[in-house]
Amino acid sequence: MNMSFDAVYYEPNALDYELGKMLQAKYADLPWVEIENHNHIPELTAADNRNFPKLKSHLIIGVRKTHKYVPNHKVSDWLVPYTSSGCRAMCLYCYLVCNYNKCAYLRLFVNREQMLDGLLKKAAAAPFPQTFEIGSNSDLVLENTITDNLRDTIERFGSEGRGHLTFPTKFDMVHPLLNLNHRGKTIIRMSVNPQDIIHRIELGTSPLHARIQALNHVADAGYPVGLLIAPVILLPDWKRLYDELIEQLADELSKKVRQTGFIEIILMTYSFVQNAINTDAFPGAVQLLNRESMTGRGRGKYCYRKDIRIEAESFLRQKLSQQLGTMPILYIS
Repeated sequence: MNMSFDAVYYEPNALDYELGKMLQAKYADLPWVEIENHNHIPELTAADNRNFPKLKSHLIIGVRKTHKYVPNHKVSDWLVPYTSSGCRAMCLYCYLVCNYNKCAYLRLFVNREQMLDGLLKKAAAAPFPQTFEIGSNSDLVLENTITDNLRDTIERFGSEGRGHLTFPTKFDMVHPLLNLNHRGKTIIRMSVNPQDIIHRIELGTSPLHARIQALNHVADAGYPVGLLIAPVILLPDWKRLYDELIEQLADELSKKVRQTGFIEIILMTYSFVQNAINTDAFPGAVQLLNRESMTGRGRGKYCYRKDIRIEAESFLRQKLSQQLGTMPILYIS
């Protein structure tokens, strides 16, 4: 995937790090704009919502200062702040927009050795082997095409780490990961949706067929794998869309994935912030806020009504049991 940027915003001390120097050379032809703090760039924060796609074309480089691990109780034990946040893609439901508003652009953090050292120390001190989610703030497969961070992370954790790393992705650029010495300690989870939803809503991500093949490849390379059906978006013809998705998964997933992988399912939540940005930045796009089927969930957030969620969960469990019964569903949320 060809990922281009039009400008780099950087903290000066980021250039003191090896990765910062590499990025400076890699993007030497772009304008470089000095900033005080990657968390607050006034000229970008003040931009209109309609400029959201243009903001996504900027690359931000800084030093991560927050290293607080958050307990998690799904696939991982901890959510770990890691080497990037935000994303170059523009999924219309992206929950990072809730956190960063229109400033959900890709930020790269150059102090990767510090973060990995802390992760290894945390894993070693745990009373039992833990699983660390390192991709909750960004898509690390996409980031890896710029930084090559996953090579060092996966191999060093493979040789020194205790427990597991895990991350989800919507991208198929996994070839650089296939020959790494991961020792089975990194769980790669592929996020999927019907191709029509990918095309119309998950803007700038890999197509479904390519994602399925990528998951097959990493499973063949010995990685533990999972399938993340998320977010489930209940458009008017959602039953047909997800029935076709599950049929395609059953047809194209390899035997190894079907025998060893697991499934997670997350129904979409949406927010007033996302709706405001999408209305201005993507006029004519799919309307994701449905006030008839959705209800309030906290301040400015929406989720599907309980009865509709129950119907969707029952439908998905039945179809998955019929088509992919060897893959356990870990949870539906």
